[in-house]
Amino acid sequence: MPGTVLLIAASPTGRSCLVDAASVLPVLAAVAPSVLSGTDTANVVELADPLQPQAVLTRLRAAATAPGPLTVFLTGQLQLDRRQRRPHLALARTTPATVRYTGFPWHWIREELRLRAPGSTTLLVDLHTDAETWQQLAGQPLTGGPGVALYGRVAPPPPRRAMAVPTYMKSLATILRSGHRPPLADLHQQALTRSYGEEPDSARRDLVLAVEPRYRAGVPMPGPATAHGYAAAPAAAPAPMPYLAAVPMPATPPVAVPVPVPVPVPVPARVDPHAEITAAVQSGRHAEAAVLAERWERTALRTYGPGADEVVHWMEVRADLAMFAGDAELSCRIWLAVADARLTAGQPPDAAGVEAAVDRAHHQWGRIGDSTRARELGPALAGLRGRVPGRRQGALDDIRRNLSRLRTQV
Repeated sequence: MPGTVLLIAASPTGRSCLVDAASVLPVLAAVAPSVLSGTDTANVVELADPLQPQAVLTRLRAAATAPGPLTVFLTGQLQLDRRQRRPHLALARTTPATVRYTGFPWHWIREELRLRAPGSTTLLVDLHTDAETWQQLAGQPLTGGPGVALYGRVAPPPPRRAMAVPTYMKSLATILRSGHRPPLADLHQQALTRSYGEEPDSARRDLVLAVEPRYRAGVPMPGPATAHGYAAAPAAAPAPMPYLAAVPMPATPPVAVPVPVPVPVPVPARVDPHAEITAAVQSGRHAEAAVLAERWERTALRTYGPGADEVVHWMEVRADLAMFAGDAELSCRIWLAVADARLTAGQPPDAAGVEAAVDRAHHQWGRIGDSTRARELGPALAGLRGRVPGRRQGALDDIRRNLSRLRTQV
């Protein structure tokens, strides 16, 4: 199956720029697509110094829904928005004062990748930050979402009046230009070694990212909470074998002791619900995918109880499945329930997961073709939007205006 490769190089213009992100694209473009992806064939999409967050979102969403492995090479700089202090990828028009509206929120990356089959997505990053963002990320490391492998480095701000160079990504591209793609962990380590040879001080300063997801019987294990699902966590190192000291034993005649031969017990096949659901959707079996997601939601409900992160995760999966099936009304209802569950659990109205749920409910509400059903859901959405205004200016006024229009159609 062909793979998909997304090359993103983004940085602001003017004095806010910390890294020459676009300089890495010619080096990456010289690598064969199959080597970039690790598959026999691959489609490569390139984004150089994008201007609008929606342009990045459109390309990322298209790549995330493509079948086969996905590899994202991301070079640029991160900045915090001043209101919610969330990391954003700074785009060409981003300034410290406009990050919230002109940058690309990092949690959108997790949002778009969360439904992909575990093990099918790799995120390779070379990111630079300002001092404020660097300090926050030192205590709150980046994650790519459930099932996403994340490798790379986050670098502190360069010296004043200096422009940083994405040496990690350039080193990675140089290694791949040989035509050989080593295993990800080896590729990452080789790129680090090469880049530290060019920038020795980076070895002491950089935040190194080597994050692999954890799974138990194919289900994401609860790790640190994120906007959606679970944070990918580094694979646990194998426990060291206990040291066995040689203890002298008294000489005794050997005694034959019958040893029962254990009967091999068949190990059940590892179940990957996300991969199974994704395959069903890609084959057009939307009803089957919905049944699978409902089954996993019930299992999570019995295991963890109402409102648990595991339950909310499967609610979100069902909401997306309804959207893929073209059932905007059901998708809207589930997203409303997700937002209510998160708020009931104590999450603040400006939490990423809460805002995303309300935004998606609002979006799906606008796609409901039956005016009667839309009128039924309108008051609930308006009430929720009053509590969760989100990033979109005038969102509540938009609901009220459309609700008034729907009522005149009675």
